[in-house]
Amino acid sequence: MEPCAECGAPMNPRSCDELFHALLALDHSRQAPWGPLHGVSVACFLLQHPSRLPTDDGAMAWALLRAYIDGGLDQVNQLVGQARRGNSHRVKGNPSRVTPDAAPPHRDAPRSHFSVTIQDVAVDGTFPSAEFTERVEAWAAATVAAWSGGT
Repeated sequence: MEPCAECGAPMNPRSCDELFHALLALDHSRQAPWGPLHGVSVACFLLQHPSRLPTDDGAMAWALLRAYIDGGLDQVNQLVGQARRGNSHRVKGNPSRVTPDAAPPHRDAPRSHFSVTIQDVAVDGTFPSAEFTERVEAWAAATVAAWSGGT
């Protein structure tokens, strides 16, 4: 079976898409360790599968990963809180946006150069809770490194 054209992960036994949907189901349970890392997991997946990036070209995903690496979940939660407040119907004028310097360092996504992918985080396809946080940390670091021109 061919590897994923976007992240390079083996697509056996489950595709990246199938794994992502399984992870989202765990995330939406809002239980630790999956729920608190929802934004980080989605950001990693989107930046490793850039055909799915929203219209902001990955700026919010990039900002979330940088916040996670720089300050952990506390900093991610602050960023998400600011975005929610800025997008509130109570805010007059334009909703807040992630600043341009928050965008990934280059427009072209690295292809198949991720040392950690969703397949690694999934382990056996079930995203076991044991060491899940550590696997997501490695996934985030590998995603940022690849987008930054590292390995």
